[in-house]
Amino acid sequence: MTDNAYFDFPALGRRSLLKGAAAMTLAATTMPLGSRIWAQSGKVLRVSSYADIDALDPGFYQNGYNVDVMNCVYSKLIRYKPGREWDWELEAAEDIEQVDNTHIRFKLKPGIMFTGDYGEMTAEDVKFSFERVIEHDSPVKSDWGPLDRVDVTGKYEGVIVLKEPFQPLWTITLPYGTGHIVSKKAVMEATGDGGSFGMQPPAYSGPYILNEWKPNQYVHLVRNPQWTGEAPGFDEIRILPMDDTKTAERAYEAGDLDYTEITLSSLAQYRNRPPKNTVIEEYPSLYYVWLGMNLDNPALSDINLRKAIQYAINTDQIIDAAYFGEAQPATGMIAPGLPGHRENALVPKDGDLDKAREFLAAAGGPPSKPLTIEALNSTVWKTMAEVIQAQLAQIGIPTQINVQDSGSFWTIGMESEGDRWKDMQLVLNRFSMLPDPYYATSWFVTDQVGIWNWERFSSPEFDKLHQEALSETDTEKRAAMYREMQDLMEETGAYKFITHEGTPVMYREGLQPALRPDGRPLFIEFAGDV
Repeated sequence: MTDNAYFDFPALGRRSLLKGAAAMTLAATTMPLGSRIWAQSGKVLRVSSYADIDALDPGFYQNGYNVDVMNCVYSKLIRYKPGREWDWELEAAEDIEQVDNTHIRFKLKPGIMFTGDYGEMTAEDVKFSFERVIEHDSPVKSDWGPLDRVDVTGKYEGVIVLKEPFQPLWTITLPYGTGHIVSKKAVMEATGDGGSFGMQPPAYSGPYILNEWKPNQYVHLVRNPQWTGEAPGFDEIRILPMDDTKTAERAYEAGDLDYTEITLSSLAQYRNRPPKNTVIEEYPSLYYVWLGMNLDNPALSDINLRKAIQYAINTDQIIDAAYFGEAQPATGMIAPGLPGHRENALVPKDGDLDKAREFLAAAGGPPSKPLTIEALNSTVWKTMAEVIQAQLAQIGIPTQINVQDSGSFWTIGMESEGDRWKDMQLVLNRFSMLPDPYYATSWFVTDQVGIWNWERFSSPEFDKLHQEALSETDTEKRAAMYREMQDLMEETGAYKFITHEGTPVMYREGLQPALRPDGRPLFIEFAGDV
């Protein structure tokens, strides 16, 4: 994958948003969903996911794999448009317009029904859905940034009011997780106070409903009988969680899947010899992979030890071993094509063993006990951990690798899950990303310590820059802020950035997958015959 495979994101100012909103309103009226998606009785789509769902409340969601399902069972004002360029289109909104930097006017399509006799979706439901994220101090409240309130101006009409400009509103907030709309009446009956309902949705409003969930086995979605929009492309969707994408490849080859991502290590093989009746496509990725270090663990308290680890790691060697050379080294969290991408990291991608040994000597030598490396229990992560283990051994730092399934791994740094975070030392991590740099930096502010900020990095300057960048309308100034934030992170010694990976996929001929520009699936817009 070369650099020109990455995205080029145009700057989105207020005028372009107004113009885009008008154009997309016209497109939605002249190109109905049914012109892109057709249905045939009895059709079942079988797909893989890299992890199992664990939270289906859009106001308190966790991770992209939950959003993949929420996209199918709830409705949003707007949604991502499938294709090779980042764009959005109307979903629950009949019309939407940003009238100035802090006011967005919307009008819902009439006739969108909630299941369970909870009636028609109205602007009151929009107000409730968006404001509860702030009122209940949701872990993902940063997605709504400076939301002040939603004013209801009619049964279907309202105005989203911000306290100040918020650049990620159109690229993340509205088309992604917290943009989903829930039934006020249903949630209040289920929770009493409007708080999180976790894995027990009290009502649905999308083309599908959750028919059955068997943890770590499958998610079974079926058509929503109360859905009044155009029929989706399949009667059922079966999502099989598979921690190891190699397992998904074998399941596809056995005929158990119609669509799956494939590993970069398998890409060359599949390019040359694809399975019968299979299409292979390659997409750039917005994931970011890094080795993190727990700043509050006593064994890693010396910055010289952390810098020794940074300089001992050679990312090219990791990529060659884990990805068969089919990825590019990362210079930070923010991928090429996004504002704030750094041309170079502070620590060279190849490291420097002599410098690493100097830092280790300044730290008083290796730690008395082996450091632990936490990693997911899949081929690529175990391979990366083993390479890092060998690289650290070159300068005399012993390590022990702990592999864990996804259910255990994704809670290891969360204080809400007990004291496990105190024992965590080194952790190989990968976060998903969306087309705005804010989505990368938001997980590393001080408020996220003990939630998703597992390194427990805390910097007043970082927090200040993160907040200022949200409303900065000058593209280059904003980009410079994000570059400085990544410098601040790396200077602590707690981060070694590795890669953004890539997203190759394969699917059956006849299937028409709807994918984001980074290769992530939009299941409700899949169509075709499989």
